[in-house]
Amino acid sequence: MNNGHNPLLAEYLSSFEELMSADVYGLEQDKKTALLIPVLNKLHQLHQSQNTQYRHIVNQQTAEQQKMDELPYLAVRLFKHLNLKSIPDAEVFKTLQSSGTTSQTPATIYLDKATSARQSKILVKILQQRIGKQRLPMLIIDSPDILKKPEFSARAAGIQGLAFFGRDHTYALDQNMQPNWPVIEAFCQKYAEQPVLIFGFTFMVWLYFIEMLHLSGKRIELPKGVVIHSGGWKKLIDQQVDNDTFKQRLLETTGISRCFNFYGMAEQVGSIFVECEKGHLHAPVFADVLIRDPFTLKPCDIGEQGLVQVLSALPSSYPGHSLLTEDLGVLKGVDDCPCGAKGKYFAINGRLPKTEVRGCSDTHVEAIT
Repeated sequence: MNNGHNPLLAEYLSSFEELMSADVYGLEQDKKTALLIPVLNKLHQLHQSQNTQYRHIVNQQTAEQQKMDELPYLAVRLFKHLNLKSIPDAEVFKTLQSSGTTSQTPATIYLDKATSARQSKILVKILQQRIGKQRLPMLIIDSPDILKKPEFSARAAGIQGLAFFGRDHTYALDQNMQPNWPVIEAFCQKYAEQPVLIFGFTFMVWLYFIEMLHLSGKRIELPKGVVIHSGGWKKLIDQQVDNDTFKQRLLETTGISRCFNFYGMAEQVGSIFVECEKGHLHAPVFADVLIRDPFTLKPCDIGEQGLVQVLSALPSSYPGHSLLTEDLGVLKGVDDCPCGAKGKYFAINGRLPKTEVRGCSDTHVEAIT
């Protein structure tokens, strides 16, 4: 499994370079597919050659595919039970664990330096479309203790990945996961009239920041702020808090009107699907999404709910390029979002019933509910 002189790896990297120069949201779906399909086929071939377990799972599908919905895929749950890596142990640069409670087995993702660097680079290209290239003062809705834990969790990875976009990184919560009001108020006073970035996982932003402001009767003023958040919607939906409610309460307590959710997972770090100003999740040029019928696994049409399949051009160190998730979603349209972005746009409707809860912020929530 020596990647040093692997011609398949070289072919993948060559085809990936074409994607790197493409507009993140500017290609119509047919043109995007023409660029993305060769990359995904090369990844499929690479992982077949480098990963015995992957080869055994998909050995009946060896030919190059011309259609996105014909590409082989893995059930995302397999990463909880198999060590799916396509590199030798000596090339493992970082291992990333998805969140899991004491009753769950976390997924383990193996990154080499090249995959880790590629994921970071693409994450930057995607998020710069929403928050610009300037590093902003950053308020992180978490405790700094999350980065001190020996295991590298999805939550810690999310914070570390987004920290690149900020400066003067300020943690809003103390070690007991309570708002550190003096720190928050000092941050707001310092940057009240400037653009700032606020990041956290969805449930934690709601529970420990927005609701704490609301219940305590406090209000902060950051009218030029932008909030980026992800994950942990299940418990909010249980509390009848939808995306519109989240944004309205945020506006009431902070004056912030720019708020973007994104959909992503530890198994495909870097390939995130960010919400536009019209409230739709968009597939960037480096990734795509399919919706499949939960019973037949056939592709769904626009407007039909099904299981979400996510595709990513990024992971060469592990076979995470085509994954069938346990999330339910619906394709809203292609190339015609009112925001102007091309390609597919979609919505996530929740989890498949009777599957394990998995979310970057749920690991802490489980302990307090």
